Amino acid sequence: MKLTATGRVYLLGAMLLASLTVCSRVWVDRGGPLFLASLLFAGITYLLAVRELLSAQKFPKRVVVFGIALAGLCHLLFLWLPAGSDDDIRRYVWDGRVQRLGYNPYVIVADDPAVQLLHIAETRGMNHPNLPTPYPPAAELFFRAVTAMHESVFALKVAFVICDFAIAFLLLDILHGDRRGAHLVLTYAWNPLLAVEVAGTGHVDIVGALLLVLSFAALKRGRGIIAALALALAVGVKFLPIVLIPLYWKRVRLRDAMLALAVFTLLYVPFLGHGQLPIGSFGTYVVNWRFNGPLFSTLGQVIPGPILAGMAVLAGGAIAWWFRQQSPALLPAGFAWPIGAFLLCAPVVYPWYLLWILPFLTSVSTVPITVWTVSIIPTYFVWHLRTLGRPWLVPGWVTLLEYGSVVIAAAILKLKFDKSTQGTTCLMDRPH
Repeated sequence: MKLTATGRVYLLGAMLLASLTVCSRVWVDRGGPLFLASLLFAGITYLLAVRELLSAQKFPKRVVVFGIALAGLCHLLFLWLPAGSDDDIRRYVWDGRVQRLGYNPYVIVADDPAVQLLHIAETRGMNHPNLPTPYPPAAELFFRAVTAMHESVFALKVAFVICDFAIAFLLLDILHGDRRGAHLVLTYAWNPLLAVEVAGTGHVDIVGALLLVLSFAALKRGRGIIAALALALAVGVKFLPIVLIPLYWKRVRLRDAMLALAVFTLLYVPFLGHGQLPIGSFGTYVVNWRFNGPLFSTLGQVIPGPILAGMAVLAGGAIAWWFRQQSPALLPAGFAWPIGAFLLCAPVVYPWYLLWILPFLTSVSTVPITVWTVSIIPTYFVWHLRTLGRPWLVPGWVTLLEYGSVVIAAAILKLKFDKSTQGTTCLMDRPH
């Protein structure tokens, strides 16, 4: 008996849940063989589901309800799992806590003997305790707001999951406004990175992604002031979306842009003082931290890191400007590709950085990036290698698999596009 498209989506959803269940059960060996195998299976299942979702104009409403509910179950699998000893979320708790105690997270250093009494169980063992925070001020204020309600890793993870599902419901509204099928929300909600990096490890990138989707939605509706302010706050979470500024050219008024700039500047006010700019260890991050950025590492042999980082921003901005010039319409791909270009040139590309792009992968034109969200999964192997005493380096075969998959997907997409264009040309050239 041949399954219908709806039946195939249901089956793929069940397979996704089963594979992520296995993945959650081996959480303590993150990056280990069974963890990788189950998460890769989930990723491939997700790609097959995306193929089904992009191939259909419409699915019954019950498919969307089923899909959102299943995404919720996948998140629950990971929400209750403990954070790793050096997961970033421990730093988030520390940053929120010290702010509430009257300290500046851009100055205070966690392993300073003078502040050891400020620690709680969930802040001990954080990564890079010898450095102040690298996170921009909007992220810091978010940490403070959540820890004011409850000082724990779990509270932050719950807040991140709420942001995750807020994105899904915003996407439903955007899809409705564009008269596109609501089922396309599952191209976002079913991505395995959400369960692992939002509910599992908990990363603040999902807060920035929510603000970015809010900005996109406001821009589509001509609400320039909301769009500009949301973008400013997103940049205040992490500087990454600064590459999207060209897309706002002549879509927001100058006074709205100036107001957004003023709000962004005001975010820093609570952290001023001590005779230094409130950037913490961000400079150290740009100069010294490297992970999964083969293009940056190669060019870094001859070009200084800070210059290369600036070139990465210019690359993303150039793609954004190209989209702005090519189409008067605001497209999700116009947000996805500039961020993707920036990350391709960046010194550090952790899997959770792709959370910024996930909400905008709702069309065939972004399939290569969708593939990247799965092909990046083998980089988790580095976490396993570290437990074996190996260096913090991505093996060559992992890099080849990750970026080779993206190149192959892009080549196949271009080939299909060329064939489609050729077919259209032939039809147009036929005599009437």
